[in-house]
Amino acid sequence: MADIESQLALIKRGSDELLIEAELVEKLKSGRPLRIKAGFDPTAPDLHLGHTVLINKLRHFQDLGHHIMFLIGDFTGMIGDPTGKNTTRPPLSREQILENAQTYRQQVFKILDPEKTEVCFNSTLFEAMGAAGMIKLAALHTVARM
Repeated sequence: MADIESQLALIKRGSDELLIEAELVEKLKSGRPLRIKAGFDPTAPDLHLGHTVLINKLRHFQDLGHHIMFLIGDFTGMIGDPTGKNTTRPPLSREQILENAQTYRQQVFKILDPEKTEVCFNSTLFEAMGAAGMIKLAALHTVARM
């Protein structure tokens, strides 16, 4: 693994804001690989150009020896997720989500190393959490921050 300053420089490259730099530095100093999670809602059959900004950043983390979790938002896709605009995204069927997820895998592995990437669905995380756990998690963040 590269020295801390080199890792931090690559992580910060192209980033607008690093919220917890001191905590990140401490984690990097531990020498243990980080586990980086990034979520993508399968609302369309293809990833778009805007996704590549984050996916390329994930590749930077992989190049530094860290593990990536590519999280597909099947749970949020099935309930219809707010877009941040005046409308909500329409709910998708399980079949649509799985179809879109398959193309996401094909596309994301053109950038990410499949050997260093774990692909999972957010439903597996939320199912174990239950309703009380989801409310507790939501209470940790303001609506404006989400």
